[in-house]
Parts: sequence; C-alpha cells; structure tokens
Amino acid sequence: MHNFARKAASIALAADTMGKFWEVQEKLYKNTSQMDISLIKEIATDLKIDIDEFQRKMNSKEIQARISRDIADAENSDVNGTPTIFINGKKIKDRSKKGIQGVIDTELEKKQ
Repeated sequence: MHNFARKAASIALAADTMGKFWEVQEKLYKNTSQMDISLIKEIATDLKIDIDEFQRKMNSKEIQARISRDIADAENSDVNGTPTIFINGKKIKDRSKKGIQGVIDTELEKKQ
C-alpha cells in the first residue's frame, strides 16, 4: 500500500455515500502522483461536495471499519496489490489476456 492508500479509500467510500463515487474515483486515478490533503479539498470543490460533511464521512467509524475489514480480508487472501484476480478461488499470477484465458479454459475443461 502506498502512503495515501487508506486516505484514498476513505475518500472513495465517503464519496460513494454521497452519490459521487465514480466522479471522485476518476479524479483520484488521474492524480495518483499528487495524492495529499489538498487533493481532497480540490476534488470536493470541483464536485461541489460539502467539505465538512465529506471529511466527517471519511473519518466515520463505519468507513474506517470497512477499510480495516477489507485490509484484513486482503491479507488473509494473499492479496498484496491491485488488481488481483481470482478464478474459482485460485489467485492468477499471469494477468495477461493469454494467462487469464488459459486458466478459464482449464477450469472449464474440469467442468465437462
């Protein structure tokens, strides 16, 4: 995880509660090299989000608990980055189109 990962997750989840997930997500990904507190304010201003409500939601116990659960789930599933792909419960190491298709084909052959 990068230094701003938890904050970025908080931003995205708070935005989701305000019906602005996709807009915020797009701005976060366009600005990955400058993720800091000033970016939060810029995003809120651009999207006309009440900054005080936004920050309250970001810091809420519910959102922080959800992030902690997601981190624990990732650690328990040997997920150490995104994207991580699982097919039928198996972690895919070769995430190329050919690699993924090969795993899908193998799993489909088992079903026949």
